[in-house]
Amino acid sequence: MTKVLAINAGSSSVKWKMFNAQNEQVIAEGAAERIGIKGSNYQIKYDGKKIEETIEIKNQEQAVSIILKAMIELGIVASYDEIEGIGHRIVAGGEHFAQSTLITADVLNKIYDLSEFAPLHNPVEARCIEAFEKVLPDIPQVAVFDTSFHKTMPKENYLYSIPMEYYEKYGARKYGAHGTSHRYVSQRAADILGQDIKDLRLITVHMGNGISLTAVENGQSIDTSMGFSPLAGVTMSTRSGDIDASLMAYLMEKLEIENPQEMISILNGKSGLLGLSGLSSDMRDLEDNIENPQVKLTVDIFVNRIVKYISQYITEMGGVDGIVFTAGIGENNPWLLDRISNKFAYLGAKVDPEKVEITRQETIFSAEDSRIKLMLVPTNEEIMIIRDLVEIANL
Repeated sequence: MTKVLAINAGSSSVKWKMFNAQNEQVIAEGAAERIGIKGSNYQIKYDGKKIEETIEIKNQEQAVSIILKAMIELGIVASYDEIEGIGHRIVAGGEHFAQSTLITADVLNKIYDLSEFAPLHNPVEARCIEAFEKVLPDIPQVAVFDTSFHKTMPKENYLYSIPMEYYEKYGARKYGAHGTSHRYVSQRAADILGQDIKDLRLITVHMGNGISLTAVENGQSIDTSMGFSPLAGVTMSTRSGDIDASLMAYLMEKLEIENPQEMISILNGKSGLLGLSGLSSDMRDLEDNIENPQVKLTVDIFVNRIVKYISQYITEMGGVDGIVFTAGIGENNPWLLDRISNKFAYLGAKVDPEKVEITRQETIFSAEDSRIKLMLVPTNEEIMIIRDLVEIANL
């Protein structure tokens, strides 16, 4: 059995899954959460059991140490020699990385250098890599970048209408995000349909806490809703999505804000569903309070923005064969999928009212005579990380 790890490190968490690389089955999984915050804890699931403990975890390096130690103590591995490779989700690959890559000292330095593109993610992801390297110095580690899938976008889709020198000198362009998820669900959708992905025009809709849409043509990303950062695009749980830059300057003056980062923090953490509704960033709470006019308006805006991007991508590709929904909101709110999908009835999209109610599993919820395939495909970024790891590290 080849045991490999998929690591997803965030600003306050380290999530992991251990796989048997031969059959892609999960052996164990867990997370260290609330890192550096009061009430930090870790959980591990393995062999039908679940272990939870509240313990002070000061940083990601300590989280890695706790996770590895627990693997030995619980018998998940008899020794660290059983771990044959580690794949890491990295948010920003910038212009450097068009695909997943074996981590070397040079690659690690570039991940650090790209921190200004993802300040909450790249630095902690790099430190996680170093923490594993200290304990497992001879184990291959592979970086899988969120932005890589979108490197196939044509220039007319990733360049902003600003002086070209800003792109040439500073890398000011659209990079997108959630690329690993979009890559997985688009390929999985093609497999479910029994068609070559190169023959399909798909729109993948990743609806989690962050939300992004991608136009996938010939198996490649040709456009995506997130931009230079994950702040751009549609209305999200706490992010504003697209906004006029002049409005930022106007609000900074009215709110007497001098530091632009303070304004960015408002747009990232206090806007979106939370800011509009004044109630919650959780779609389930909004569904429960949909009779509230402000909540109803919030949901209307949410649907409106997604429909606009889907419409844009249909035109851009000259049609669409399938619309694929995924991630937390997508997998757990069939009423939203029904509402969004029915906006395309004029193009021949038809929803099967019984199938659309199925949640958290792969489903074609369009009617038999629908001209557009409507699909729910739960995302599995960890599988993509493991597949890239196995291929690149020759495991």
